[in-house]
Amino acid sequence: MTNESRQIAKILLSIGAVSLNAKKPFRYSSGILSPVYTDCRLIMSYPKERKLLIKLFSDTVSSHGSFDVIAGTATAGIPHAAWIAEKLSLPMIYARNKPKDHGKGNLIEGVLKKRQKVAVIEDLISTAQSSVVTVNAARNAGAIANYIFSITTYNLSKSKEILKENKVKLISLTNLSDLSSVALENKHITAKENDMILQWASDPSSWGNRMGFE
Repeated sequence: MTNESRQIAKILLSIGAVSLNAKKPFRYSSGILSPVYTDCRLIMSYPKERKLLIKLFSDTVSSHGSFDVIAGTATAGIPHAAWIAEKLSLPMIYARNKPKDHGKGNLIEGVLKKRQKVAVIEDLISTAQSSVVTVNAARNAGAIANYIFSITTYNLSKSKEILKENKVKLISLTNLSDLSSVALENKHITAKENDMILQWASDPSSWGNRMGFE
């Protein structure tokens, strides 16, 4: 675990942006049960923590090359992309999930030129499908989009497959394993609960049944 990952994990846990509960798991809209619930939108309401996170986020983006444009995923990645673009003095765009049904029918909002290098910003990587929508929107516009930067990731096999299929590299500030480890170190969860959380990441769809919740 890097120092940066530990810092981000502590922030997310301290403000409740990530909740871990292996005893009373959360029900996702997909129907599956999970011991982890993530809502990085809460970062907007914590200026001190937000400032540190955006500094680390911006430094991470800068360390992986020279980018021309910062792109936010709709809608969760937009505020983070805006702060990073401001920090790095770069243009920003965001991509819709589908084109507007009125006006010019834009899929991308903002100015994106051909051959520009794009850094896609996401808050959470679950399956990576929404992030790849932004990547492909930028590519279809003639830009170069080979990197997705996220605050955290569940490291699910599904996301790894999708990222590989679309030939895009994920750089995440922290991940579920590190978050769970930090929670264990601070005695927010037990060793057994930590193991249950990591088991969920290996097979989310059957976890609830395997753990006796269904």
